[in-house]
Amino acid sequence: MFESRFQTFEEPEAGNALTARLKALREELARRKLSGFVVPRADQQQNEYVSPSEERLAWLTGFSGSAGLAVVLTNEAALFVDGRYTLQAGKQVDPKAWTVEPLMEPPPESWLATHLKTGDRLGFDPWLHTSAATERMAAACAKAGADLAAVESNPVDAIWTERPGPPLAPVAIHGLQFSGESETQKLGRIRGEIDKLGVDALVLSDSHAVAWTFNIRGADVAHTPLPLSYALVPRDGRPTIFIDHRKLSNATRDHLERSADVREPSALTNELTALAKDAASIALDSATAAEALSRLINAAGGKAVRGSDPVALLRAVKNPTEIAGMRTAHQRDAVALARFFAFLDREAQNGVLTEIDTVQALETFRRDSGVLKDVSFPTIAGSGPNGAIVHYRVTRKSNRRIVPGELLLIDSGAQYQDGTTDVTRTIAVGEPTAEMRDRFTRVLRGHIAIARAVFPDGTTGAQLDTLARQFLWQAGIDFEHGTGHGVGSYLSVHEGPARISKLGSTPLKRGMILSNEPGYYKTDAFGIRIENLELVTATEIAGAEKPMNAFETLTLAPIDRRLIDVKMLSDAEREWLNAYHARVRDEVRPALDDTDKLWLDIATAPLA
Repeated sequence: MFESRFQTFEEPEAGNALTARLKALREELARRKLSGFVVPRADQQQNEYVSPSEERLAWLTGFSGSAGLAVVLTNEAALFVDGRYTLQAGKQVDPKAWTVEPLMEPPPESWLATHLKTGDRLGFDPWLHTSAATERMAAACAKAGADLAAVESNPVDAIWTERPGPPLAPVAIHGLQFSGESETQKLGRIRGEIDKLGVDALVLSDSHAVAWTFNIRGADVAHTPLPLSYALVPRDGRPTIFIDHRKLSNATRDHLERSADVREPSALTNELTALAKDAASIALDSATAAEALSRLINAAGGKAVRGSDPVALLRAVKNPTEIAGMRTAHQRDAVALARFFAFLDREAQNGVLTEIDTVQALETFRRDSGVLKDVSFPTIAGSGPNGAIVHYRVTRKSNRRIVPGELLLIDSGAQYQDGTTDVTRTIAVGEPTAEMRDRFTRVLRGHIAIARAVFPDGTTGAQLDTLARQFLWQAGIDFEHGTGHGVGSYLSVHEGPARISKLGSTPLKRGMILSNEPGYYKTDAFGIRIENLELVTATEIAGAEKPMNAFETLTLAPIDRRLIDVKMLSDAEREWLNAYHARVRDEVRPALDDTDKLWLDIATAPLA
């Protein structure tokens, strides 16, 4: 009945089976007279999702998470992951070959400083690390009396005999009916930013920036409609796009050539070198530009100017066309979600459904719209203890049946040409415990606090983050991830630079879209998260002395009333939830059949 076309459930290679690869890498390092090597989970542009040909970390270690780094030394090897992946990493790597270490506190550089020896040569691929990361590694090596050595070719690639080829997905034009702004208009704004920086040119090393600027999309990486590419935008003159010509049809080539010269990716180094020879100052994005680019520019006599990518902030503020598209995408997505949750309530009580069943069902309901391009990330469907794994991804090996008395956390999203969605709901299967209700209601109160926030222009995500945690803190509990991230317009579901978190330093601007997703996770028991997407909008306050902003909730999906302890809610919180559910009912109900309409009426009934 249901199937998945965009997600797989196979268990990645892991554990002891991969130990031979570690041995082969050490032999290759010895041949190159290297004492060790750093293997990041990264491609040349630091993308969240990478193509199969760039999955070096997973191939070597078995760890399949989206963030991590490995260090291989002659007699020891360590895998560094953040808190989201500690449990997962422990299950996927061979514990006799690898130690699992924290990625943040302390950072890998601390480990390097204490494990390297005087005279060691630690290798790294300068195309896979930013300059800032390279400087941190160099400092750690210096502290240990070791040297950091850039390699001309990656030693992992030398032993990866069955490495896939580069992705060659066709490039598509993202028309004005979706983008709302022409390439010429965008380039004009970008050149204004180049003038502010006082540089001669800007390298767009982030494929998201290239896709947004030139109104193109692709499918080179999973779940994000990216064509892998670079661009060089001079202060004066035509920009150049560097992209594999095999991805371009006559129509897409003509589209690009209206505003830019089109070159093969291999031409980037020559063009940068030629520009740098004239002592040009060239701006690079600190977050995505490879150390190799800085070295190339500086070696040729130019000046590499590292800083924030100005296109990231331009892209984060959605224009009216993009906002309208996001609203439409969320209304469409809401119909699929309502059909799915109605199905889940009918079937989950029987104890027959599995986590994979729910993933396949939800994707199928979304595909029924006829316009689903992809899921925006692999669906997280964690029942019972699996829900406590923040970035859990079900495989055929881990797949659990959904049984009464447990919670199901399902975090999913869709890619439509007019918008990207991301929504999490926690569902009670059977009768929830008092503890589940208490924790859920505290998370809900934090979610409502963000949704109802009113804040002056210039407020940062860090200033709002506490609102989501306050009710959890009152019980001595917390969650270890950020409260919210930016979301692209038919681009990445995780988009910078703005975020709602303890580290969110970018001011929130009208037109930005961010997630609102506080949670709570009890290890080996259950997980709770409630996520909607929010649009930053202007709000009017009588007598206000400065411009004020608020959030407009875009996501339209019922929040499970069975998990709410109504006595814990304030009158204002209850009123917000009732108004939200009334809006969900009004906007979604007309598109449902009679059975699902009845379910929605019950799911969105007002709380007394």
